Amino acid sequence: MEPKKNPKSDVSRNSAIYFAVGLALMLIVTNLTINYKTYDKSAIDIGMLNLDDELEEEIPITEQLVQPPPPPPPPPPAPEVIEVVEDEEEVEETIIESTETEQDTEIIEVEEVEVEEVEEDIEVPFSVIENVPVFPGCEKEKNNTARRDCMSEKIAKFVNKKFNTDLAGDLGLSGRQRISVFFKIDKSGNIVNVGARAPHPGLEKEAKRVISLLPKMQPGKQRGKAVTVPYSLPILFQVQD
Repeated sequence: MEPKKNPKSDVSRNSAIYFAVGLALMLIVTNLTINYKTYDKSAIDIGMLNLDDELEEEIPITEQLVQPPPPPPPPPPAPEVIEVVEDEEEVEETIIESTETEQDTEIIEVEEVEVEEVEEDIEVPFSVIENVPVFPGCEKEKNNTARRDCMSEKIAKFVNKKFNTDLAGDLGLSGRQRISVFFKIDKSGNIVNVGARAPHPGLEKEAKRVISLLPKMQPGKQRGKAVTVPYSLPILFQVQD
């Protein structure tokens, strides 16, 4: 039995190709539709833009200061007048004689010159001296410490005996008085360079007088040589009202 339809007229024969072409066309149309944009021409009218308002800049008005002209330069100093003074005085030329000796000059031998040794005045504090000065009456003491204590005791008794304690009352002073006395015992044992500090010049004068009356002592020695020894002494007494 023969088929009724022509096989060339079968539509379903190329249906896959038609489907693919249609799908591609739809995708292209959809993409163009999504990306399509429109603009309002009235919003971008260039002719209506006025840029003059935005470009205007306010310039502040400032006062211009007028500077005074610079002072004129000082006049140039007058040239110094140089006076030419004639040299009337005759200057004698100094003749320098030669100090070189000739071969015929006799040379004189110089005898030995003795140089005198000058002893230095060395001071050693009373607290560290090897042999303290010996006050009269302290010669029997054997060691240095005993002689130091004996000397301090003898000087204190001497000052208490000779010092005029009534002087403070006569000067109008009252209460406790302190006098600082300082002096030196030289290499010969004499009292020298007496000084004092006190609340009143009258007390200083009296302290110097009493210390100057101290007897001559045996000088202090350091390494077997006599040296100068400084000494200080405080004098304290109470003025009776």
